[in-house]
Amino acid sequence: MARVDFYRLSRDPVEHVLPLLAARILGQGDRLLIVAASAMQRQAIDAALWAHQPASFLPHGAAGTPDEAIEPILIAGALDMPPANGARLVALADGEWREGALDFTRAFLLFDDARIDDARATWRQLGNLDTVERHFWKQDDQGRWAEGP
Repeated sequence: MARVDFYRLSRDPVEHVLPLLAARILGQGDRLLIVAASAMQRQAIDAALWAHQPASFLPHGAAGTPDEAIEPILIAGALDMPPANGARLVALADGEWREGALDFTRAFLLFDDARIDDARATWRQLGNLDTVERHFWKQDDQGRWAEGP
């Protein structure tokens, strides 16, 4: 069964939230594919992963580079299967749902208010599938995440 986590970005932008998720994923020994259609957004995510912690960085690279297979975090403009780095987890950083995300063990759909209608439609669509477990996460004013309706 695939799990899809919906993250409503009501306080912090994706560039602040994604490094926290990625750090937790790497800490559990998993690999991550990050998908964002916009080259500018991919560059912002790349910079955020480098700057996540002052004393270190989250090891990552771009899809299509010679080292893509060894990168624990791979940033791509499209969701190509199978992911070059063997990731079982995918983060859709641009808020756009892609059906291929259900081929992963877990998918993270990160969206802001501009994409909320699309996220709601995806929530309803996935609710009709017996093979998908859905979770919704929202952020409070202090930046803490809580699962909720």
